[in-house]
Amino acid sequence: MTQDGIGAPARQEPEPLPGTPAGEAASAPARKRPRPGERRVQILQTLAAMLQHPRGEKITTAALAARLEVSEAALYRHFASKAQMFEGLIEFIEQTIFGLINQITAKEEQGARQLQDIIRMLLSFADKNPGMTRVLIGEALVNEDERLQERINQLLDRIESSLKQSLRIGMTQAAWPADTDAAARASLILSAIVGRWHRYAKSGFRKSPSTDLEVMMRTLLA
Repeated sequence: MTQDGIGAPARQEPEPLPGTPAGEAASAPARKRPRPGERRVQILQTLAAMLQHPRGEKITTAALAARLEVSEAALYRHFASKAQMFEGLIEFIEQTIFGLINQITAKEEQGARQLQDIIRMLLSFADKNPGMTRVLIGEALVNEDERLQERINQLLDRIESSLKQSLRIGMTQAAWPADTDAAARASLILSAIVGRWHRYAKSGFRKSPSTDLEVMMRTLLA
């Protein structure tokens, strides 16, 4: 997946977690030890993959270690706690989402188009990353360190601020009336996006968050 093609919504997809090379030849000699930093990436990749299970069982470090075929002690050489592992996923989500928002706003001058592209990107991110969607809606963080949910709340606040900024730009361009309540409209748009994320996760990842997207946007941006 690449971060290019912001003008083509279907290609607004996040980068995979960096580190582990894809498609290595089967005949490549096995390494006894991962390269520096590679094991950390493998742990995050495996955690994200385990979060994709639609039944949503609580993930333990023992289960994560078993999936990686390492000891729990090996996990703690890279992360001091499971909370730090989730923080690593949240950091990846933040970097990806806000990197794409910055690309959209830098390329598109029209506030209305910015909003459309941001909405598409946020729903596409969830569609392509079901495990991370469970992090975004807080489902995967139940009974975990409370600071993780606080960080997700801050992430959502930042997204809402970006939506509000694009709305205000659109208001100066007559896309919406000058007396539009940008804060209330941004809150409504974010609520609709988060609602789509929830439905996707609660459906066992069967109901795509991008279903009837154009109808949704016409309603939200009218």
